[in-house]
Amino acid sequence: MEKKITIYHGSKQIVEVPVFGEGKKNNDFGLGFYCTESNDLAKEWAVSSLRDGFSNRYTIDTEYLNVLNLNSPDYTILNWIAVLMEHRIFSIKTPVARRAKRFLKDNFSVNVNAYDLIIGYRADDSYFDYAEAFVNNGITVEQLARAMQLGKLGEQIVVKSQFAFSKIKYEGFESADKNTYYALRKSRDDDANKKYLEILEQDADGLYIQDIMRGGIKNDDPRIPRNLFE
Repeated sequence: MEKKITIYHGSKQIVEVPVFGEGKKNNDFGLGFYCTESNDLAKEWAVSSLRDGFSNRYTIDTEYLNVLNLNSPDYTILNWIAVLMEHRIFSIKTPVARRAKRFLKDNFSVNVNAYDLIIGYRADDSYFDYAEAFVNNGITVEQLARAMQLGKLGEQIVVKSQFAFSKIKYEGFESADKNTYYALRKSRDDDANKKYLEILEQDADGLYIQDIMRGGIKNDDPRIPRNLFE
């Protein structure tokens, strides 16, 4: 990562001064300021079908920040799922899913609050549905890994600590037109879901969460996909 990076925050409003401690605690990685390095993605995230939005631009100096990159080869997709389960509200539909929640937290969780900055997948509606299907023993970990690449739904950068907030410098904003960017967002999401259904039609000989629990599989098992973002 470069020492100084440009990040964008999609919002329904202009945010000149991000405030530490504000936001929703049930976001992917808990409280934090959620951004992306893509201006276009920020604009997609900023709009809804009913309103325009804004892409707020910032620079942040990362030189002395403790950065957690969940998409690096050091982590697997199960680390991401475990972190997600710590913060998001999952639909636990089966006894297997209840055991899976405990197993993932006990064996794959990462303390995101120990870091200043976090890089990881963005669990919007599509990604979250894929994660829920895996936890409920509906798809294999290999299918999940393939699904995470569908539609290029985005990688996010989350500013977590008060120290990291002090390193943010506001650089301006651009308007995001709902007619343009909501259509792009919906098209991206629809394409991902179409390809996901195609994955479900294919043979699934890989590891389900129940297999992972029964085998006591850990992060160093080569059958567990790394979180390599492409």
